[in-house]
Amino acid sequence: MSRLWLIGGTQESRQLVQRLVLQLPSGLSSGPACVITVTTEPARSLYPVSSQLQIQVGQLTPDEAEDFWRTHDIAAILDLSHPFATSISQLAIAFAQRYQLPYLRYERTLVDDPPSSWRDRQQRLGMVRVPHLQALLTSEYLSGDRTLLTLGYRQLAAFVPWQSQATLFARILPSPVALKTALDAGFTPERLIALRPPISAELETALWQHWQITQIVTKASGQPGGQDQKQILAARLGVRLLQIQRPAIAYPAQTDDLDTALQFALRYCN
Repeated sequence: MSRLWLIGGTQESRQLVQRLVLQLPSGLSSGPACVITVTTEPARSLYPVSSQLQIQVGQLTPDEAEDFWRTHDIAAILDLSHPFATSISQLAIAFAQRYQLPYLRYERTLVDDPPSSWRDRQQRLGMVRVPHLQALLTSEYLSGDRTLLTLGYRQLAAFVPWQSQATLFARILPSPVALKTALDAGFTPERLIALRPPISAELETALWQHWQITQIVTKASGQPGGQDQKQILAARLGVRLLQIQRPAIAYPAQTDDLDTALQFALRYCN
């Protein structure tokens, strides 16, 4: 039985799979119709328990792609990974081209620009778009500020050289690997907070004020990542927002409509 490979780990992938399971016939003797890949064990809990689903945890490498394709008899790929998870998207695109498989990327929409610009408490431009992480690290963006990083724990190692030159704080997921990574990167316990999104505006505000944050480093990850809320709070509190832009990837086929992605999934799960 051919199967759909669904690259998950996001809120949208959970929403789609919940709808997908309701529309698939149950109890097929030929096994699951959809293989979902996620990178962490906690992400497994995003999805319902169903005989139609198989969930594989771990980062799929190029060397493993051939075995993965043959083992699961992949017929099509639906990519609902995070906008900044470029490695798995590039692997999936190459995989689809090599084996001539149908591929669809669901890309969450960008958050609209704020209706008006603002200045921070130092009268600097409030919204600063940074093209990529390296640009942030090779500039003077971080000196002299109390900076909160909301980039995810995997990026924290890049800030090790700045620990002696800047005042850095980080918000991470409440997991042992995230905490260990942050501590190894030089963040002391009093400059860390472990929270799982979504985070209320009230809690976000209290955190920024408690740490006396002067600027936030975030990603243009869309509304599910809290991008719109950060823009609103930064403008209200006079905080500078350094927003790292999404990587540019040429997807073979792309949609921002979850219904379109669901119809693609149904076509290849059946």
